[in-house]
Amino acid sequence: MRPETEADLAEAVASAKGHLRVTGGGTRDIGKPVSGDELSAAGLSGVSLYEPGALTLVAQSGTPVEEIEALLAAEGQRLAFEPMDHRVLLGTAGVPTIGGVIAANVSGPRRIQVGAARDFTLGVRFVDGRGQVLKNGGRVMKNVTGYDLVKLMAGSWGTLGVLSEVSLKVLAIPEAEATLVARGKDSVAAIKALAAALGSPFDITGAAHLDAGVLGESETRVRIEGLEGSVAYRARMLLQGACSGFEVVEGDASAAMWRQVRDVAPFAEKEGTVWRVSVKPSDAPVFTNALSAQGVDHTAIYDWGGGLMWLLVKNAGGDGGAGAVRAQTAALGGHATLVRGTRALREMTEVFEPEPAPVAALTRGLRAKFDPRGILNPGLMG
Repeated sequence: MRPETEADLAEAVASAKGHLRVTGGGTRDIGKPVSGDELSAAGLSGVSLYEPGALTLVAQSGTPVEEIEALLAAEGQRLAFEPMDHRVLLGTAGVPTIGGVIAANVSGPRRIQVGAARDFTLGVRFVDGRGQVLKNGGRVMKNVTGYDLVKLMAGSWGTLGVLSEVSLKVLAIPEAEATLVARGKDSVAAIKALAAALGSPFDITGAAHLDAGVLGESETRVRIEGLEGSVAYRARMLLQGACSGFEVVEGDASAAMWRQVRDVAPFAEKEGTVWRVSVKPSDAPVFTNALSAQGVDHTAIYDWGGGLMWLLVKNAGGDGGAGAVRAQTAALGGHATLVRGTRALREMTEVFEPEPAPVAALTRGLRAKFDPRGILNPGLMG
């Protein structure tokens, strides 16, 4: 089913006789496999409001991300949260949609400075499991009372409702950017350098480390953006302090480095299971060193100063490294998501981090409230 209006979407959900596999552009095949009729929101497409002066945009959920980015770029603006294009890593087809981005709360390297996709979502309209149209938020940043359904829907992966429209805050494209790069550092030294840069007053918008197994030689990267003179000054000051010994890469070459990190591109053509792991930044080397000590063959891309790790796990046996990864997240208070794995692996293991009992009870309550028939992506998140 591919409804083209919100009313048709509501009717499709209300009249459903069984489970629905809710999708957007079909680019993020993540989560436990869901059986049922496919319900795609890709037919709800188009930007209904764009006010560059107010930094706001309203679009139907099936609007392609590239269409929105082109519209914004023409006015010197962008989606500041830098959403990943999962097609690169997963090898999927389809077209990324803005509804899919918000439903999965897809946020890239710039999150450390500006926040996540949910932080730029001002309002949503969606169809719940009864087929009712609900809305929350608006077109400007303001305090609201009651349920914050905007934040609830961001990251719910279509299990609470099917997004039909989103309102977003956008930001201006900076005049210049530069990346400071060092090569040959181990993970401990790299995370220490990234922490020093992030702790400086120089407004870092990207902080990543690719270990030696990713590109052949490790790279530690720090990005700064803004007015040309400001970028030059901050680069100079960082080279004299936190980033001593780094070299400077500018313009298109700098942008290409961060698209590589954003899309986890170095893992695209490499065999293995891919995990997305979040821990305290200073614990990132502890995590990967513990995996090595257990004989888990892996390489890592560290983003967000070490707070986010992309792990390519090779030859990890039938569980794709799940046992070792889950043990370490439990020990360090982190969480992990299986992003790329075989269908059989996704069926047998927890794709998303298992929730503590009290949180799981709240989750069940929310799903019962918004989807009492249990028809929207049942089981996808566990």
